[in-house]
Amino acid sequence: MTVVRQIVFGLAVLFATSSLALAQAGGAAVPFLLITPDSRASGMGDIGTAMTDDINAIFWNTGALAFNDASNQVALSFAKWLPQFNADLYYSYGTYGQYVEELGGTIAGSFIFMNLGEFTKTNENGQALGKFRSNEFCVGVAYGTEVGNDVGLGVQVKYIQSNLAPASGAGTPGAGVGISSAFDLGVMWRPSELDIFGEEFGNRLSVGANLQNFGPKMTYDRESDPLPTNLRVGVAVTVLEDEFNKLTFSSDIMKLLVRREGRNSDPLPISLVTSWERGGLETGFGMEYVYDKSVALRGGYFTEPAAAGAREYFTLGAGVNYDIFRADFSYYITVEQNHPLGNTLRFSLIVDWGREANL
Repeated sequence: MTVVRQIVFGLAVLFATSSLALAQAGGAAVPFLLITPDSRASGMGDIGTAMTDDINAIFWNTGALAFNDASNQVALSFAKWLPQFNADLYYSYGTYGQYVEELGGTIAGSFIFMNLGEFTKTNENGQALGKFRSNEFCVGVAYGTEVGNDVGLGVQVKYIQSNLAPASGAGTPGAGVGISSAFDLGVMWRPSELDIFGEEFGNRLSVGANLQNFGPKMTYDRESDPLPTNLRVGVAVTVLEDEFNKLTFSSDIMKLLVRREGRNSDPLPISLVTSWERGGLETGFGMEYVYDKSVALRGGYFTEPAAAGAREYFTLGAGVNYDIFRADFSYYITVEQNHPLGNTLRFSLIVDWGREANL
């Protein structure tokens, strides 16, 4: 077994044991692309397709960037991932966005880095030859603009690199490195005027959809794995809003568009159809209460069928807004005892220079 295969197998066991990502259920590469980057969304059950109204829309729904027309923001997040495994996994995320009047929309860039830890390099006889570190990262550039009344459309282009082993570790130049590219396509409908059974829902309802990670397979050591292409659909509605109080409920549904049989997987665009034959839908529900645009309390619930990973957990979250800064916190409470995600505490920060600070 080559070094690359050893690493891939080890990470697959780690992620599958923890049910970290749907990507493992579908046999996809680079599952770090599915990790929720911000603590606001993770505090609401890992949802954000229709809820996100800040620069983190670059992950959740690029179409929402169209409504960020006064934004000049930086978002940062860092987490020690799955600390119960003591596996030296670290997740880092950063993004910057700015509204450009000449382009009639918001442009944004993001960087995601996943440190996979330290490994021992061995020869065919199992003799240790030294140590090396593995990592994966993604760089993205996005643009979102309004294409009609109350409709936003956005696109993101990504460069993805997976550094699992030194090139010489597999005996073939470059065999330990996988490189791919992908794009996201998002749409958001946020009506400014809408009457439903006599109730006014203008600026209170959002509906969004986002196709993520659509691109060619990642190849290691002459073996290829599909990217975690997925489709997210979400809805959010504000049920209470006055001078001091705002209460919003939201829900997301996500489907991994990957179908794999052993070492073989269906290519795109075929897998957009065949992936619906197995697996299942992951679903998240969440709420956010904001007082005086200064303090937020959040809660959520996430579930998925056994065929998709069998994760089930509750989340709690909070946010504090001061001047141009917003700090968010989230906490995972898993239904399964001793689950690796259990008791995970996360933090993220947004700095907003472009508009009056608000939650």
